[in-house]
Amino acid sequence: MSQTKSRAPLWRALFALAVIAASLAIALTQSARLGLDLRGGTQIVLETKDSPDRKIKAGPRATDRALEVLRQRVDALGVSEPSLSRSGDHRIIVELPGVQDPREAAAVIGRTAQLTVHPVSGVTDRAPAGDGRTADDGSRTLPDPDQKGTYLRLGASALTGDGVKDADAAFDQQGMAGWTVGLTFREDASDDWARITGAAACAAQGSPERRVAIVLDDKVISAPGMNPEVPCDTGITGGDTRITGGFSHEQARDLAALVKGGALPVPVDVVEQRTVGATLGADAIAASTQAALIGLALTALFITVVYRLLGALATLALALYGLISYAALVALGATLTLPGLAGFVLAIGMAVDANVLVFERAREEYLGARTKSLDKPLARGFRKAWSAVVDSNITTLLAAGLLFFFATGPVKGFGVTLSIGVVASMVSALVVTRVLAEFAVRRRSVRKRPGITGITSTGRVRAWLARRDPQIVRHRRRWLGVSALLVVVAIAGIALRGLAFGVEFTGGRLVEYSTSRTVDVDTARTVVADAGFPRAVVQESGDGDISVRTGELSDDEQHTIKRALEKPGGDVSVERDEMIGPSLGDELRVKALIALGIAVAAQLIYLSVRFRWTFAAAAVSAMVHDVLVVVGLFAWLGKPVDSVFLAALLTVIGYSVNDTVVVFDRVREARRRDPRTDLERTANRAVLQTLPRTVNTGMGALFILAALTVLGGDSLGDFSLALIAGVVIGTVSTVFTAVPTAVTLERRRPPREPRRDRGRSAGGGKGQSPLDARRAAREDTGAVV
Repeated sequence: MSQTKSRAPLWRALFALAVIAASLAIALTQSARLGLDLRGGTQIVLETKDSPDRKIKAGPRATDRALEVLRQRVDALGVSEPSLSRSGDHRIIVELPGVQDPREAAAVIGRTAQLTVHPVSGVTDRAPAGDGRTADDGSRTLPDPDQKGTYLRLGASALTGDGVKDADAAFDQQGMAGWTVGLTFREDASDDWARITGAAACAAQGSPERRVAIVLDDKVISAPGMNPEVPCDTGITGGDTRITGGFSHEQARDLAALVKGGALPVPVDVVEQRTVGATLGADAIAASTQAALIGLALTALFITVVYRLLGALATLALALYGLISYAALVALGATLTLPGLAGFVLAIGMAVDANVLVFERAREEYLGARTKSLDKPLARGFRKAWSAVVDSNITTLLAAGLLFFFATGPVKGFGVTLSIGVVASMVSALVVTRVLAEFAVRRRSVRKRPGITGITSTGRVRAWLARRDPQIVRHRRRWLGVSALLVVVAIAGIALRGLAFGVEFTGGRLVEYSTSRTVDVDTARTVVADAGFPRAVVQESGDGDISVRTGELSDDEQHTIKRALEKPGGDVSVERDEMIGPSLGDELRVKALIALGIAVAAQLIYLSVRFRWTFAAAAVSAMVHDVLVVVGLFAWLGKPVDSVFLAALLTVIGYSVNDTVVVFDRVREARRRDPRTDLERTANRAVLQTLPRTVNTGMGALFILAALTVLGGDSLGDFSLALIAGVVIGTVSTVFTAVPTAVTLERRRPPREPRRDRGRSAGGGKGQSPLDARRAAREDTGAVV
C-alpha cells in the first residue's frame, strides 16, 4: 500500500510530461482550422426539398447525392480550401473562404440546375396560369427565349441532366454564334437524345414541333430547331451536341460547370447565408488574443499575490493548460470560430477555479492540523477538492454538451471549445499543478520558509469572516424576498420592453457595411429609405460601421443598398452579412427553448443523484433565477438576443450550478461527519468556508471577461456583458438564493434517518461500526474558519 502511494507522484509526473510533450508536438506541427468568421468568406446553408414531380423525396440519400454535385460545382469555381458537409437529413453547409460577394456563390451552387430536355408540341401567345409548373401529364408552358410574348408548349421531359457525361464552354468561330455549351451524353442517354431529335426532324420545316427545348431551372435556355441535315427518326447520333443561346463567356462557363457537375436530384433553398470580411476576422483574432494575454496576465498576478509560490506554479500550469487545450482542439480537427475563441479565452478564467479550490482546501488542512509539514495538508487538499471539482465541472460539461447537440454554426464551436477547456482544466489542476506543487514543497528551502507557499496564512477574506462570523443563512427569508424582487423586475423588463431577437431567431438579413468616410445614422437611414427600403432598421455598429437589418432581402437588393451608401460614405465594403430564412429562425428559436429546458432537467437529475432532491431543486431554482435576471437585464438595456447570447446564457447556467455545487459539497461533507448537526449552522459554515474560493475564482473570471468587454468589439462585448452579469449574479445567488432555498426545503422535507444510525453518536460513539468510525475520522478536517 505504501509502495503504491510512493509511486503515485512518479506516475503523475510521467503522465503530465507525456501530455505536455504530445501537446507541444501537435501545436508545433499542426495549425488550427479557423472558421469563416475569423478568416473571412461566405457560408451558405442549403435545405433540400422534394422534387417537383414527387418522384424523388428529400432525404439522407438525396442530400448526399446533392452534396456530391455541389462539391463538383464548387471545385469548378476555383475556391481555395472549400468545405462542404451534410447537417442532418436535409441540410448542406457550404463554406467558401475568401468569397466576399455571396451572389457569386449563390449564382452557381444555390441553383437547382434541373436540366431537362422536352419536345415542343406547339406555340401560344397566351401566358400560362401560375408559373407554368408541370402538369399531371408532365407538360408545361414556358416563355420562348427567341421571341418575346410567345410561349412554348412542352411535352413531358424525355431526358434529364443525369444523362450528361461532360460539358464545356467554347466559342463558335465557324458559325460565329458566340459562346456555346457543348454536351456529351452518356451511352444510354445518347439513344434518348437521338430519339427526341429524330422525332423533331420528322416535323415540317418551320413548324414549332421541329424544335427541342432545353430547360434549366424552369427556364428555356435554348430551343433549337433541327437542321435539314438531321434525318427523320434517326436524329442526332454519336452523343454530342452544342447548345446556343447568346451566352456570354461567364454564362457559358457557369452553365457548363452546372451541367458537368450534374443536376441536383432535388431542389434546394438557401435558408442561411453568412459573409464575413477578412479584416473583421483579423480584428477579432487580434482582439481576442489581446484579451487573452491581458486577462491571463492579470489573473496570474492576482493568484500569485494571493497564493504566492503555489499561485506562481498555478500560473505555469495555466499556461500549460492553454497549450493542452489548443493541442486538443487541433487534434480533434475542430473549427475555431469567433464564439469558440471567446469560449477558449473564457475557459482560461474558469480553469483558475479548480486550482483555487485545491489551494483553499490545503489552507484549511494546514491551519486545522497545526503542523509544519506541507506534504499532508497539500495531499489532503487535492483529495478533498476532488468531489467538488468533478461535480462542478460535470455540470458545466452538461451545458457545453447541450450547445454541441442543439445549437448550430458558431455556437456549436463554442460548445466544443468550452468542453475541451473544462477537461483540460481538470488535467491542469489535478495533475500538472499537483506535480509542480508536490515537487516544490519537498524542497529544503521551502520547508525552511513555509510561508512562501501561500497555504500557511489565513487570507484577508477568511480572516475578516472569522472576526465577523456573519449569520447569512439565518436571514434567509429576507434574501429570498430580494431574489424574488429581482425576478419580478426581470420579468417586467421582458414583458414591457420585449426581447430584441437577432436574425437567427426571427429570420431576415443583417448586413454590416464599413465606409471610408464617416456616415451618421440619420443620413444612412435616409439613404437606405430612398433606395427603396423604408422599413429597414439602420443602426450604428462598432467603429462607425453601419448595420442594416431587414426582412427578406435578395443579394441584388443588398448590393443596391451598398451602392446607395457609396454616395455619402465613399468606398463601402461588407464586413458582415447574415441571412436566416424564416423557417430556420423558427427552428433555432424552438431549439433554444429545448436546450434551456433540457439543461434545467439535466442539472436537476444529476444533482438529485449526487446530493438530494432538495439540494437539486435549490440549485436549479438559483440557476433559473440567474437566467431570468440576465435575460431581463438584456431586455431593459435593449441588447440583441442572438445565438452568441444563447451561448453566454448556457455558460451562465453551467457557471451558476458550478458555484452552488462547491457550497453544497461542503454541506454534504459536514452532514456525513455529523448527521444530527443543525442544518442552518452547517450551511452557514459551508458558505463562510467557500466564500474565499468564490471571491478568488470570480475575480479570475472577471479579469478575462473585462478584457473581452473592452477589446472584443460589439459581438464579443455583448457576450462578455452577459457573462459578467452571470458571474456576479451567480456568485450572489449561490449565497443568497440557493443555500437559503435548500435549508428551507430541508426543513420542510427532512431526510429519513437510517435505522443503523439511530442511537449512535456523531463522533463514533456507542453503536457506531469501526468502518464508520474510521471514515468519520478520515473525513474530519478540523478546519478553522
